[in-house]
Formats: sequence, structure tokens, C-alpha cells
Amino acid sequence: MNKQRRQPWIFVPPWLILGALVILIPIFVFWTSQNLDKQREDMIRILVEKGASLIRSFEAGTRTGMMGMMGMRGGFRLQQLITETAQEPDIAYIMVTDIHGTILAHSDQTMIGSTHGTELGLERIARTTKVEWRQVSNPPAPDIFEVFRRFHPTRIGPAGPHARGMRGPWQRDLPDSDILAPEKGAVIFVGLDMGPVDAARRQDTRHTIIMAIVLSLVGVAGVVSLFLAQAYRTARTSLTRIQAFSDQVVENMPVGLMTIDAEGRISSFNQAAEAILHFSIRDALGKLAAQVLPLHLCGLTLESRGLDATIIREIDCTLPDGKSIPLDVSISPLKDDDGTFWGHILLFKDLTEVRSLQREVETSRRLASLGKLAAGVAHEIRNPLSSIKGFATYFKERYRDHPEDHKTADIMIKEVDRLNRVITQLLDFARPLNIEKKRASLQNLINHTLKMIETQAGDQNITLEKTVPREVGEAMIDPDRMSQVLLNLYLNAMEAMGEEGGVLSVSLSEERDPSPMVKIAISDTGVGIKKEDLEHIFDPYFTTKPSGTGLGLAIVHKIVEAHKGEIRVQSDPGEGTTVSVSLPAA
Repeated sequence: MNKQRRQPWIFVPPWLILGALVILIPIFVFWTSQNLDKQREDMIRILVEKGASLIRSFEAGTRTGMMGMMGMRGGFRLQQLITETAQEPDIAYIMVTDIHGTILAHSDQTMIGSTHGTELGLERIARTTKVEWRQVSNPPAPDIFEVFRRFHPTRIGPAGPHARGMRGPWQRDLPDSDILAPEKGAVIFVGLDMGPVDAARRQDTRHTIIMAIVLSLVGVAGVVSLFLAQAYRTARTSLTRIQAFSDQVVENMPVGLMTIDAEGRISSFNQAAEAILHFSIRDALGKLAAQVLPLHLCGLTLESRGLDATIIREIDCTLPDGKSIPLDVSISPLKDDDGTFWGHILLFKDLTEVRSLQREVETSRRLASLGKLAAGVAHEIRNPLSSIKGFATYFKERYRDHPEDHKTADIMIKEVDRLNRVITQLLDFARPLNIEKKRASLQNLINHTLKMIETQAGDQNITLEKTVPREVGEAMIDPDRMSQVLLNLYLNAMEAMGEEGGVLSVSLSEERDPSPMVKIAISDTGVGIKKEDLEHIFDPYFTTKPSGTGLGLAIVHKIVEAHKGEIRVQSDPGEGTTVSVSLPAA
């Protein structure tokens, strides 16, 4: 546990909020801008349609007034119609100008005769019926939205008596005849007050901006929430994986691990600890360590109490079944950052295999020294033996007519040959082996070597059995050297069974753990090997045979080691022996 309280997982890093703002604000700014532009376009469209409608209504009213006032005294008055129409709400003014911009009629009569819109190109406007608009500044009052187009209250059609009657005395008598004449051309302007519209637009703008801000905040909160949810999910997944990983590591450690709480009770341990100490979780978990652990191991836990240092010892631990195993033990106290004592953690490893390897290394060193000595002795002995054999051969030929002397010389020659064979084996054992590995089929090698001893086995009433499946792979070996190994093991097995006979079995199999290996097992039903002799059967000159040299199995062991293989022997006196040779698979 940490001394400083950790920040809760809900804490949001500043870069996360900034990142969300950088992503979302441009989006909502663009959305707000588009929305405001659309509102402005809608406002312009509504005002244009309203102005156009007013123009059409005014033209229709003008046309109706003209038709109704035909031939009546006083005639039709355009100014009066403009003044009355301009009384409508939101209408700032209505005016009619000629193509030169002179105001012919205006809702404000004081403006008649002045000019307006000369910069718009009134001649062009008077030739089309298209509605146009502009926004006119009118400080300090609100701006005026001005809609204008050609003013044509009369219908222009083909000339006839009726048309001439309308244009004749009627237009000459009316003061508006020049204004309404189609050939003169006129432009009508309708000014709409933008005050209410601007107020509504400002309110919509504020509403849009507020909505954009609210949506931005909601979006930021949503993005942050997604990041937090993803971070929580990732953290939870990582925690689950780490926990599973740590559980797997602890459970599959080749070293025994055990924890003891502050009260001295066993709180946890892994499979290796269970296998080394020979007890189960059900029998040990939650119990006092003094009730479960072996005496020597429990003594170390008591010794470590009150110490902050780690204790590392090698002890011989006696298990409940009476078996003693060497252990490499490490005991450390468990404390938090505040120094609170939680208990102990024990790590221990079975050193049985290590000590066995140490003995093998020591044996190899001793054998290497003996090999060097034997090579020197053999070299010094071989030369005198050659001289002795030469003299014995000379005396054998010289005393051919004396049977006793001839027999003595013949015995000398045979003994010299036997000594020479022993020296040859000794030199083979002493000198480095020349191994020429190649891919070879062990099935063929076993079949070939068994064929070589088939006759001798039959003479001794020995039955040969073999199990060599075809699916077993090949191995990288020196076939000649491995033939020497197999023949030596066959002959030893046959000698162990003697003249009474028995069964010689050879099997071939594969092993995958920890690395791919090919295993050859040779079993016999002979007298077996005593337990005290098993540790010495690969030592040079160790033999239980009256005529053995004690070098055969030593050479076999050396050849197998040169192939980076292993050889193991299992034997029960009176029941037989099994020799297993494991070689790396190809």
C-alpha cells in the first residue's frame, strides 16, 4: 500500500478535456455558423416575400382603383393609396420613382420630388419584373429592408377601341396619368422595418449559441465519459491479465513459494511447495505453520521473526514420511510502506538434483584425471608388452618339440593379447571421442544390432523382443559409436541372465518434455544389480564379473555424453535391469 492516497480513477487528465474541446468546438462552431446563416437566409426570404406580396397587393389595389374610378370626377389618386397602404404595421415607407430616381409618390409627402435609388440602375430595374432587395442603414433607428422592382399597375396589351377609350380622355384628365403610363417606366420601393425581425433574429442567435454551448459541453462530457469508460475497461482488463499472469507465474514456478501471516498461519502456497513438502492445500491452508511445516523449516521461520533481513540457508529437511531432502531456503519479512508486519514469504528449492549433478561433476573430474593417468600408463606398458609377446612367440617356436614349454609360451602370448585389449580399451576411454553425427534411423540401428546377437542369444535360450514403432523420428548420431553402445548393453544383459536364459527387450519411444528426445530402453530378466553398486557401475575398472575389465559401461557412458544424451539405470536384485539411453531427436 502507498503512504500517499492515490487519486481516484474518475480523475480526468487536462489533456483529455482539451483534446475533446479541440475536436468538438470547431464542429459546433461550424454548426452554429451554418444555423445562423440559414436563419439569415430564411429572414431575407420572408422579408422579400412580404415585400413582393405588398407590391403585388399595391399594384392590384392600384389597378382596381383605376378601373373603379374611370369616368368619375376627381379620378384615381395614387398618393392616397400609398399613404393608406403605408399605415400597415412594419412598413416604413412606400414610394414610386421614375427611371431617373425622382420620387413621384411617397408615403411621406415631404419626400416627393427628391431622388432615391439612383445608384441601383433604375432603367434596368424598370425593364424587368424581378424582385430585388437591399438593406438600408437608418441610424439611430433599426435598418430598413427595402424591396423594389418595376411598377406596372396597368396591363399592356394590343391596341383597340376599348384600350384607346381608357387612354384617351381618362388619362388626360387624371393627375397620375404620367406616373401610370407604361411607356414612361416606374420603380416601386417598399421599406420594411427590421426592428422586430432583428429582435427575433438576436433572440434566435442567442438561443442557437446557448444550444451550441450546451451541446459542446454535453459532447465534451460524452467524449470524456467514453474515454473514462474505455480507460476503466482497459484498466480492469489489464488488472485481470496481470492477476492471471501473476497467478500463473506463482503456480508454475519451479521453486516452492509459501506465505505465512502475522499470526503464524499458512495463507498461501504454490504447487511446487505442495510437491516438495508432500502435503495438500486442504490439509495445510489456514493452519499454524508449526503444525504443518517440518521442524527445521519451522525453526527458520521462528528465527526470522523480528528481523528485517532475509535469511538464506541450505538445510536438510526431514519430511513426515521420514525422507530427508536438501533444501535451499530463503525467508523474507512481508511489510507495507508503513512498516506494518504482515508475515513471512518463504522460497525453497529441492537441491536433490543439484547435489546429484554435483556428484556427477565430481565423478567426471575424477574420471578425467584417471583417464589422463591411464593414458600415460597404457602408453608405457604397451611397448614392453610388444617385446614380451615377441620373446614368447620366439620361445613357442623354439620349444615346439617340448609340450610343456610350448604350452607355457602359448599362455604368455594369450595373456599379452588380453592385456593389450585392456590397454586398447583404456586408451579408448582416455582419449577424446571423435563423433561424426548424421541423421540416422534408430529403428534400423536396433534391428541391425539385434541381428548380430541373434545366434548367441539363441544358444543361451534368450528370447529377443523389440518394440520399435515406425512413427518415432530420427536422431543425429554416430551410427558406429551407437552400435558399440547397444552391443555392449546387449552383452551385459545376456551375461546377467546367464545360461538359464530369459527375455531381452528393446523398446523405442519419444519424449517431448522438456525437449524432444528419443529413448531406447534395454531390459533383461537377469539377476539385477545391488543398490550399493548402482552408483559405481559407470566408474572405470568397477566390475562384478570375474573376467570383466570394468571399462565397458564407462565407455558407453562417455559415448552417450558425447551425443549430449543421458543414460539411466534402474535395477531390482533378482528381477532384472533396465538401461535407458535418451538422445536428442533430429
